Formats: sequence, structure tokens, C-alpha cells
Amino acid sequence: MKLMTSYEPYTAQIERLKAALDDADAVIIGAGAGLSASAGFSYSGERFYRYFADFAEKYGIRDMYSGGFYPFPSAEEFWAWWSRQVYFNRYAVDAGKPYTDLLKLVGDKNYFVLTTNVDHQFQLAGFDKERLFYTQGDYGLFQCSVPCHQKTYDNEEAVTEMVARQENMRIPTELIPKCPVCGKPMSMNLRCDDTFVEDEGWHRANARYEAFLEQYKDKRLVLLELGVGGNTPVIIKYPFWQIALQNQNVTYACVNLGESACPEEIAPQSVCLDADIGKVLADLIR
Repeated sequence: MKLMTSYEPYTAQIERLKAALDDADAVIIGAGAGLSASAGFSYSGERFYRYFADFAEKYGIRDMYSGGFYPFPSAEEFWAWWSRQVYFNRYAVDAGKPYTDLLKLVGDKNYFVLTTNVDHQFQLAGFDKERLFYTQGDYGLFQCSVPCHQKTYDNEEAVTEMVARQENMRIPTELIPKCPVCGKPMSMNLRCDDTFVEDEGWHRANARYEAFLEQYKDKRLVLLELGVGGNTPVIIKYPFWQIALQNQNVTYACVNLGESACPEEIAPQSVCLDADIGKVLADLIR
């Protein structure tokens, strides 16, 4: 498959995307990590060292993403790390401007959001939770690590206490979360292996997304892909390409600084903006 980039002037691409959005019967937003990065929620650099300088010094960890896979020597240190990661990316944050701008852009349209992000930004920004499908989990949820059952648990109270009471990169042993059913350790509800729990809420969201696709499969549809990289293209990017290939009424828009392209087969119906997502969204709502 040959991928194409766009050499059309930026302003022309913005106007073409505006027109497609105005004419659309529905919009599906496919959001990846680049959208939160554009909002300033970087997992590396100054923001990482602001919250994790001690872990960086002791273990040589250089960013939040890789730190999530570090084999910490104790559960107390594991949860000191993870409680901070969750707290500063899920609870101690406001909605980023790109998210609030995106809601202004699509709030009065028939929209649905498919996202691999786990930071709750869409709900913080005011998006309808019935139109959201978080495919990869949620920072705000615990699950059994085994798992012995397919249920998730809100973690705000537990995480907040872990952050408040940790010392020397360790939480008190009594705060280590245990499964209320089998007593084994809890884990984060994040898809990283085959233990990921797809609870009832996950399956309801999946069903709503499938119904939305079916309802608008032959209509004028805009697929607005924002900040989706190459880590998990099978969730958003490849399905979006397939939908565009099957329907000439679809406009595929890829907005991603440094990674904006589409297959040549759908190039005539695509907009590929190699630009900062926040700038693009701000320009689209002007």
C-alpha cells in the first residue's frame, strides 16, 4: 500500500475540512495520544521530571510511558508510581483546550468518539459519555490482576490516599489494593496483555459504536483522526481507511504533526494535515 501526504496549502485544507464537516451527516472522531500531547499532557520532558524526578534518579526511568512497564521491586513502589501517574494525568488536571475546542466543533453534530486514550479528557471537556468508546481502558479504574471476574472499580479515593501518604517512593503496605473477590492484587484497567477486563460498560460502549457505524455507513461521514500514531493502528487508523475505501461519501481527515498520510486509493477524499492538532482545531472553529 502506497501512502500519500498532502502538498495542498494549509488554509485550503482547513477550508476543505470545514466544508466537509458542515455537510456531514455524522462525524466519527478517532483520537490517539497525540491529541493529549497537543493539550500539553506530555509523558516526558519537564512535565515528567516535575512529578517523577525521584524515580528517574533511582531507576533511570525517562518518561511516564516506559515507567509504567518498569519491574519495581515491591508492590509499595509499584503503587507509588502508578498512583502518581493516575493522579496527575486523570484527577489533578482540567480539560485541555484542544478537547474543549473539539467539542465546540462537533457538539451540535451527530458524533461518536473512538479513542485509545485513557486520561478521561473527553468527559472532562463535556463530551456525552454515551458517545465515547475508550477501547484501551481508563486510568480511573482498577481490576483484578488475575482477573477472577469481569468487573472494574473506581479508584479515585484509593489513588488520592496513595499519593497523599507515600514516602520515599513507597505507599503504606495497608494501601495496596486487593481484589474484593479473590484477594489477589488489583491492577490498572489498561490493555497491555490478555488480562485486560472488558466490563459491562466496555461492551455497552462497543455496541453503541457498532450501531453508530451501521446507521451512518452509507451517509456523508467525516472520519476525523487526531494524533493516532503507529502503536495500535488496527484500532482506529486501519478501520478508518477501510471505511473510506468502501464509501465515496466519506471524508477521511488525518491531523498529526509529523505523521499525516493516507493510502493513495483514498487520497481524493482525504485531508492530511501535518500540523499541531490544537492549532488545527482552533482554526476550524473560527
